Amino acid sequence: MKNNDNNTTESKEFSQFTINRRQFLQTGTALVTLPFITSKSIAADTADSKTGLPDLGEEERVVQTCSTFDCGGKCDIRAHVKQGTVVRISSRPEGALDPEMPVMRACVRGRGYRKFVYHPNRLKYPMLRVGKRGEGKFKQISWDDATTLIAEKMKQITAQHGPASRFVHTATGVSGGAFSGNTMVKRLLNLTGGYLRYYHSVSMGNTAAATPYTYGTAASGSSLDTLLDTKLVILWGHNPTETIFGHTNHFYQQMKKNGTRFIVVDPRYSDSAISFADQWIPLLPTTDNALMDAMMYVIVTEGLHDKAFIDRYTLGFDESSMPEGVAENESLISYLTGKKDGVLKTPEWAEKITKVPAQTIRQLARNYATTKPAALIQGWGPQRHNCGERSARGSTLLATITGNVGVKGGWAGGYGGIASRKFMTGVEQGDNPVKARISIMNWMQAVDDASKVRPEDGLKDADKLDTNIKMIFSLAGNYMANQNPDINQAVKLLEDESKVEFIVASDLYLTPSAKYADLLLPETSFMERWNIGETWGTGSYFMLSEKLIEPDFQRRSDYEWLREVAEKLGVEPAFSEGRDEKQWIELIVEQTRLAMPDENLPTFEQLLKQRQHLFKSQPHVAFAKNISDPANHPFPTPSGKIEIFSQRLYDMNNPEIPALSHYVPAHEGPEDALKDKYPLQMITWKGKHRANSTQYANPWLQEVHLQTLWMNPADAERRSLAEGDEVRIYNDRGVSIIPVEITPRVMPGVVAMRAGAWWSPDKDGVDRGGCPNVLTSARITALAKGNSHQTLLVEVKKA
Repeated sequence: MKNNDNNTTESKEFSQFTINRRQFLQTGTALVTLPFITSKSIAADTADSKTGLPDLGEEERVVQTCSTFDCGGKCDIRAHVKQGTVVRISSRPEGALDPEMPVMRACVRGRGYRKFVYHPNRLKYPMLRVGKRGEGKFKQISWDDATTLIAEKMKQITAQHGPASRFVHTATGVSGGAFSGNTMVKRLLNLTGGYLRYYHSVSMGNTAAATPYTYGTAASGSSLDTLLDTKLVILWGHNPTETIFGHTNHFYQQMKKNGTRFIVVDPRYSDSAISFADQWIPLLPTTDNALMDAMMYVIVTEGLHDKAFIDRYTLGFDESSMPEGVAENESLISYLTGKKDGVLKTPEWAEKITKVPAQTIRQLARNYATTKPAALIQGWGPQRHNCGERSARGSTLLATITGNVGVKGGWAGGYGGIASRKFMTGVEQGDNPVKARISIMNWMQAVDDASKVRPEDGLKDADKLDTNIKMIFSLAGNYMANQNPDINQAVKLLEDESKVEFIVASDLYLTPSAKYADLLLPETSFMERWNIGETWGTGSYFMLSEKLIEPDFQRRSDYEWLREVAEKLGVEPAFSEGRDEKQWIELIVEQTRLAMPDENLPTFEQLLKQRQHLFKSQPHVAFAKNISDPANHPFPTPSGKIEIFSQRLYDMNNPEIPALSHYVPAHEGPEDALKDKYPLQMITWKGKHRANSTQYANPWLQEVHLQTLWMNPADAERRSLAEGDEVRIYNDRGVSIIPVEITPRVMPGVVAMRAGAWWSPDKDGVDRGGCPNVLTSARITALAKGNSHQTLLVEVKKA
């Protein structure tokens, strides 16, 4: 099956990438017997009568493992391995659950991993581009040629443009593991002069940047076991049922059984609303702060605020608690009562903006203020707007004036990171001689013209960039094109070979981003390499991700070929320290043990048996010490208090980020004049069948949900649209054509599309894959210099 012919091929025709099921079944009887493609020729004269799978004449080994994708669950999957092949995926037995930190059963994504790994369209050989960039034309080359080319290009580009011309793109395909090629390529680059770094998380960077302006830190979250007796939870743009925060859902289910009332605030009636909500309150995207302002107006004017808490712990509530040197009427009370701008922030005022009825706003405010304790938990979706920093701080103000900060059962709002969480030590990357850092949102500017990236645009630790980006490594990442907030702008830059001179992409599939590679490498899946899976969100445990099977064809882990590149650059001993992949995992485990002597962590040998470790810790209430003992534990803000009013933001004098977080009409929001041309607000959400764009190529998971555009019946009627009609979704940035799904689960004036579908342009450049990023904007936020791709206006017509 291995073919070394260096034939020039078109990606749409090349059998490495596009063998369909019918062609696959015609390739030979030796392969037909296997559940999915493998290079091992195994006869199967008999099959197991229960599973229908071939009887391979060997006892099955069941291994507890997890993926290392950017997935919030890190759930327990059990791989059934027989004669070097994973023949089935199951999950932990019912009842095998640690209530202190539950490792959840596999979701639909976890159940589908085998199809993703054993798929005929996976990349098989190293490939060199032979057509224009983006055409997808490649020829097969040897690994020796591939690593020689990388080493030569690194030397050449570094000599000509300097190490700051080298860039490693974001890679969520491996970000759930303690060890990855994405990490190790940074280690190699640091050994050879450094590279241009980026900061900011496209998931939650805006709220992480904004929260410290209230509390002095982003770590504003409590452990979920402190919420079991909470009387009221408001899930504000939070959808854990579909994004699969496994442990989160476990605790929410327990709370529901305990009688907790759930209110969901979201433009869309999500699966989380179905699962938990006693009440759904839809509001127009980007108007969160108007709803928050009106809630605070009701709470304050009806005397429902916690005056004693406010007087003791806060700055900026009223004029008497303002810092010196600030103009009059900048306090929260002055803003709410119209002393600053002449506008009372009443529910009636907010109703016109948000479309939430005034009486609903009043009742929501009263419920939140009078239910003790209560938790307003904001998800990461609302902060992916160009008003996201304001809405993140708005949730902290609501929590503050109701006294829900630092108390068991309350929630401080904002980012929600947990200070008590523990992580593996990871791999030492070494010092980077290049000190400049850009926001991930600046990378296109740095490709096009480095002089466009200034400190006011997001550049940090430098006054200017000395060079454009000339070399890109994209290892297990699809952000370079597909997940970039403006695909059309990104691919125009990537197609121009006078800009980036060399692009290395490594992946499992020919993703839309991988088509723009000059050198395309076949990466191994998590089942074919060693790693440690780590949780994020509210989880606090790790799990061994063992190498279960040998990679087929010429697939190699990124670390393996990086060692070869390091050897050709003369730095292999320093790069690898003589360790193979498994030995690095052993080192990470041992270093973590040394760093946490009180945790009683397992040795690597013990981990091979027990498979996982739960970090045991006491229930954690964010800011509990700051509230119980403020004299010895002041808030880490300039004033030592919770800053409802931020002097630091006030001194910036930027209307996009007011010192007192409040409603400001958003660009491409419901009050933008562009709404006359594009009258519908569009949002995206992360469906349960893929993590970002990972697993899009899995046909099983494509069957879970078709890619459709959700539209309210009232909007569909105005456009004479019927269920299933092909519709043209468009704005000034791009066009996508997919079927429409007419449903009352999205409010009027708003349309919604699942994120992460692969861009599939036709000959006219019109996307046929339902990729929302042909429509989204690359506008950066004012404070974090982060992404605001959820803020966009579109129109929809029948195609």
